[in-house]
Amino acid sequence: MSTTSAPFGLRPAFHPSGLDRAQALAGGIVSGYASNILKGQPVQYGTTANSGTLGTIVIAANTGAFVGAFAGVQWTDTTGRARVSNYWPASTAYTAGTCVAYFYNDQNIVYEIQSDATLAQTSIGNEYNFSNIAAGSTTTGLSQATLGASTAAGSAVQGQMRIVDIAPYPGNEWGDAYVIVRVVVANSQFFGAVTAIA
Repeated sequence: MSTTSAPFGLRPAFHPSGLDRAQALAGGIVSGYASNILKGQPVQYGTTANSGTLGTIVIAANTGAFVGAFAGVQWTDTTGRARVSNYWPASTAYTAGTCVAYFYNDQNIVYEIQSDATLAQTSIGNEYNFSNIAAGSTTTGLSQATLGASTAAGSAVQGQMRIVDIAPYPGNEWGDAYVIVRVVVANSQFFGAVTAIA
């Protein structure tokens, strides 16, 4: 399995409490937001007032704080038709007050993500940033964001994700070309940065 590059974005695996529910944010995406937001794509709260995105979610950057993973969206389009989708189609306009965006934002959720290159067991505890963050398919609506194996953060640098384990799937082994690992959010917009271990 992990010898083939088949990324799926950031996928919730479990929550220590057993509740890995997505938040429903009314008005969560700006009408006309110009980029696709795919299921499993890392997202963050908009941080720039002049972009009109404050209080809504946008695609996360390859570095810096983020909140979690996109799960889907519903809205009523300008013709009055109700829409439900696992991804946000770029530049979609909606009737005011009808958009609800769903995304995972609990810092305690453990996610799975595929690396873009080999990783060893010694990577447990290390922090990494995303790579290929905008990659994905509007046919399936799924993200193809990956963990950047070459982006390991040093002790003075903050990474976006911390590896906590390998995903326990047959054929998924440390040292494979594209390892599926379990991660937690290390640099959260909600709770502040967590110092890297090494």
